[in-house]
Amino acid sequence: MKTVDHTQKYLKIFWLIFGGGVVFVFLLFIMISRGWLGFMPSFEELENPKLLEATQVISEDGIPLGTFFSEDENREIIPFKQISPYMVNAIVAIEDQRYYKHSGIDFRGLVRVMVKSLMLRQDMGGGSTLTQQLAKNLFPREETYSNPISFAIRKFREWVIAVKLEKTFTKEEILALYLNKMSFVNNAQGVEIASWVYFNKPASKLEIHEAAMLAGMVKNPSLYNPIRYGTKNTLPRRNAVLDKMESRGYANAATVARAKAMDLGLDYHRVDHKVGRATYFREYLRGVLMEKRPESTEGQEAWDANPLRGFCYKHTKPDGTPYNLYRDGLKIYTTINSHMQQYAEEAVVEHLSKDLQRSFDNELRKLRRTPFSNTASDEEITRSMNAAKGWSERYRVLKKEQHLSDAEIDKIFNTPTQMSVFSWKGEIDTVMTPMDSIKYYKRYLRSAFMAITPQTGYVKAYVGGPDYRYFQYDQIMQGKRQVGSVFKPFVYTVAMENGISPCYEVPNVPVVFKGNFGGIEGSTYEPQFSETKELDGQMVTLRTGVAKSLNQIAAWVMKQYNPEAVIEVARKLGIKSPIDPVIPICVGAVDLPVYEVAGAFTAYANKGVWVEPTMVTRIEDKHGDVLATFTTHEEVAMSDETAYKMLYMMEGVTSTEGTARRLRNKYEFTNPIAGKTGTTNSYADGWFVGIVPNLVGAAWTGAEDKIVHFTNHEKGQGSNMALPIWAIFMKKVYADPTLNISKGDFERPLYMSDPLDCDGSQPKEVKPEKRRKSDFDEF
Repeated sequence: MKTVDHTQKYLKIFWLIFGGGVVFVFLLFIMISRGWLGFMPSFEELENPKLLEATQVISEDGIPLGTFFSEDENREIIPFKQISPYMVNAIVAIEDQRYYKHSGIDFRGLVRVMVKSLMLRQDMGGGSTLTQQLAKNLFPREETYSNPISFAIRKFREWVIAVKLEKTFTKEEILALYLNKMSFVNNAQGVEIASWVYFNKPASKLEIHEAAMLAGMVKNPSLYNPIRYGTKNTLPRRNAVLDKMESRGYANAATVARAKAMDLGLDYHRVDHKVGRATYFREYLRGVLMEKRPESTEGQEAWDANPLRGFCYKHTKPDGTPYNLYRDGLKIYTTINSHMQQYAEEAVVEHLSKDLQRSFDNELRKLRRTPFSNTASDEEITRSMNAAKGWSERYRVLKKEQHLSDAEIDKIFNTPTQMSVFSWKGEIDTVMTPMDSIKYYKRYLRSAFMAITPQTGYVKAYVGGPDYRYFQYDQIMQGKRQVGSVFKPFVYTVAMENGISPCYEVPNVPVVFKGNFGGIEGSTYEPQFSETKELDGQMVTLRTGVAKSLNQIAAWVMKQYNPEAVIEVARKLGIKSPIDPVIPICVGAVDLPVYEVAGAFTAYANKGVWVEPTMVTRIEDKHGDVLATFTTHEEVAMSDETAYKMLYMMEGVTSTEGTARRLRNKYEFTNPIAGKTGTTNSYADGWFVGIVPNLVGAAWTGAEDKIVHFTNHEKGQGSNMALPIWAIFMKKVYADPTLNISKGDFERPLYMSDPLDCDGSQPKEVKPEKRRKSDFDEF
């Protein structure tokens, strides 16, 4: 029987199958690369991959204050040279040891993975190179792959994109793209933001143990989240990365041993619009930059005149579309000093939490009353509670989104529910009705503080409230409260501009104005005497009137001139808020925001020149190209002689005899300081403005409602409510030599040869007139 040799036949079949397979794979790659089997990025898309980038807010000293970002895209793109070599070596060691030897696809690695995974039953991962991982993350597809063919096409697509990336970019550029793209959870996308979030430093300064931790997170960021699973998962994973660095020759045994002996070394800074440094400032900035053009003509003129307002709409990208604050990677360079901002925030918290709120709570317990004043009517209290309800997020959701009726909403607001509420000792989990929670928050005193360099107008610190998470009303820009005696220097400025000396003596007796007060023709108005009684009926200097905040002396000055003259001075000092031309403004019957008060006082320290407060110096796009610069506007508000005279008068306020004497007695300041305290009706508002030659700071304290306040002068005066914030802040500022804040004298104009000195003026007895009570009792 003849034997048939089938070898040649089998060889032909084998080569046909093999060749056909090669041709099939070749054609498959061609079809995939040309996009015939689904998405394939174009050459332009490969050259310019779209990485959404957060807008950064940067302090004057180069410290990130925060970012504006869309969900899961809080990223800052940095070049390869700004990434620590430890970070580069760590990611290559753990993710792609042959990174520098392949061209996007590591076939040797694939074979190794297949052998160990299939034959030795070892989990060796997917075998994807760094470039493949980058391809997958840069150009993700949302469709699902329910069969092996679809899965294979997806993998082939990643291979093709990886090869194209390798042809388009250098190895360093690919690594930079990879590290800029990867997520590190906790709102940290990209290695730069992750470095700040976890270690409070830029990526360029990462140490080996820090880089190893971040590199280890890439495989599974949620599993290796150091905030949730630090000791359990993250630490062992970091040490595994360090071992890989040693075995791959990126670190020696001694270095690795030292690194493994360290803990994670976290300096965690949570990323959230409601937390972090300068939260009130950042929210103000966000609102201004994204402000749309008003519909009214008057509003449009103001909007057009301010280059910062509506910036994202006024400036467009090369393609003609407006800038997106959350995605286009703008860099906003501000005037805020990160150190001063920190000190200001600490001063507000320290004063409120350790002293003032405790005093107020003790008073409430002692008098056995609700947060509201005993003199407040039921109508006022109801109006206050209902207003707060209407402003709440809960009400907005129920009314605007769920479209519930008022009766249904009232029922919900009066039904007990679980909630967490603020306290200075930490958040409290409790059960109460939403209306009770509103009343609970009413008792908390709030403060605001702003510091400005008078010569430049640069705002150095901006604190709009005690804690943005719970108190989101910004008292710096949004809130206007009665200023009390803080307004008096503007009254005295009129006198100084008209040549009157600070040492001029006037009688501290009742001053009566006749006119149309309260709508009654021929009626009179007499400012109430201040709390200081020992000088009643005495002859006193104008300087003493300022130092002791004597209402009758301010009224005497007003009587020599008129309200319009005082308002003219206020306008030159940058105050734009409405001011009625009425007599009571001489004792502070004016509502102003902290921003305008702080800005106005800078002119006194700047030789009479008012410089408009400035918060942003320039804005750049993500490539570093300057889109806009912002210059200051200034105006001569008074002569330099008047400014110096006013400083001399306000130095009396901070003397051992003035209303701000606790700066000397309690806080032990010895350097020249000018200042002014302010206290308003029923102690609803406390103010203090402090001035040194190159820094002005203004502080306000009060409750959300004017019917919530102290009941006595000792606790409710500005020197107790607001002054301590300035004092605590300045103590910290002076302890920081890098800030160079002056402790020297105020500069006297050269043509004023003799220094001012009113100490020789002694009070003289005069016959006082009969006093009557007034509706205005500002001090």
